[in-house]
Amino acid sequence: MHDIHIDLETYSSVPIAKAGMYKYVSSDDFEILLIGYALDDGPSQIIDLAMGETVPAWLIETLFRDDYIKHAHNAGFEFLCLSKYYGSMTPSQWRCSMMHSLYCGYPASLEMAGSALGLPADKQKLSIGRALIRYFCVPCKATRTNGYRTRNMPNTAPEKWSNFKTYCKQDVETERAIDKILMAFPVPDFIQKQWETDLIINSRGDCGCFSLRGCKLGNYELCQCSKYFYKNNRNCFFCGSTFFRK
Repeated sequence: MHDIHIDLETYSSVPIAKAGMYKYVSSDDFEILLIGYALDDGPSQIIDLAMGETVPAWLIETLFRDDYIKHAHNAGFEFLCLSKYYGSMTPSQWRCSMMHSLYCGYPASLEMAGSALGLPADKQKLSIGRALIRYFCVPCKATRTNGYRTRNMPNTAPEKWSNFKTYCKQDVETERAIDKILMAFPVPDFIQKQWETDLIINSRGDCGCFSLRGCKLGNYELCQCSKYFYKNNRNCFFCGSTFFRK
């Protein structure tokens, strides 16, 4: 069994704080800019998609293999982003260090959790990240000074982009360091299962017009407009009963 720790930096014109993660990722201009990762205890690596680098085939393959456990802080975000790029994945193969941190009574944010756990300076989240995210990950206001551009690209500020890549790699190190400390206090299986079910239900969405026949716990018979999952017969998440599309 292998562990792979992942962190993404992304762009979307949809404000995630106002619209939420799913609308943010479903935006037509959504883009993964950087993929930071570390396999087992190996060094953290960065893949610069914004500058034309490609993801190795072996790394994409690990996203679908059950002998590779994927770790991320707020893992639902990485799960959703990578699912959009490479296809639907299996939630049970993912672990969320933010959920683990909260379960153990620590803060949700990566920065605050690292500080509360007393991580050494070389494992702490870098403070430069917030400004760089504002610069590269959201649209900018078009002005005469900036040539009326509405987005900052890597070649707009190469030094800032280099710092952004360093920041992404450091997030992988911080997440992995937190995960190693919290391993002594594992998340119970039923809590992990709740997290997986939440991810499945939110990824599936609610089309708003399904019937509630066939399942004593609320089995859904999805309508034709349901856009996610269930092209064929499937089972109810809750009781296991088979249900069908209308």
